[in-house]
Amino acid sequence: MRIVIAEDLLLLRDGLVRLLTDTGHEVVAAVDNADELLDAVERHRPDLSLVDVRLPPGFRDEGLRAALRLRAGGRDTRVLILSQYVERAYAAELLADGRGGVGYLLKDRVTALDDFLDAVDRVAAGGTVMDPEVVRQLFTRNSRRSGVDALTPREREVLGLMAQGMSNSAICAALVLAQVSVEKHITNIFAKLDLPPADDAHRRVRAVLAYLNG
Repeated sequence: MRIVIAEDLLLLRDGLVRLLTDTGHEVVAAVDNADELLDAVERHRPDLSLVDVRLPPGFRDEGLRAALRLRAGGRDTRVLILSQYVERAYAAELLADGRGGVGYLLKDRVTALDDFLDAVDRVAAGGTVMDPEVVRQLFTRNSRRSGVDALTPREREVLGLMAQGMSNSAICAALVLAQVSVEKHITNIFAKLDLPPADDAHRRVRAVLAYLNG
């Protein structure tokens, strides 16, 4: 897999380069600001971009804005955002176009090597990955969540795992459920969130977006 990295912290950037190279990937560019990220993606057309939310010069959300600009450019740009903190609005913005091929992970997750590499593979393949901490915090929120409120506890569990990017088979294993049961729960989720029949991958993204925006 060909990857571009945008991270301003030198030690983390170099660590990501080594980790990804050692696991068989090709890092075609490693940059430290949003402008160089845009140039690198234009030049190399990578399979995936790993992008820090906060990049120079303002260290606010320059990385996220650059990622959204890349995805709005009409290409099938896959982006995995890395952040120091949970920002639900950032995750929602990434999913807003409904196309998948996006992820939002806390930087701490990089040290969980298997989980991190799995997230890299899922996003590059067009899936959607949300950090488990983002999902956990959503469960503890007290605000009203419209359609999400209609879900049963089990359906919320399934949707939470969908938000983490899990496939149906992975959800089956995590919840010790039969495939047919998981499929039924997902069908109910789509119905309660008023997501009409369409491409299932697209509906999964929209369901997760409803979850984040609730």
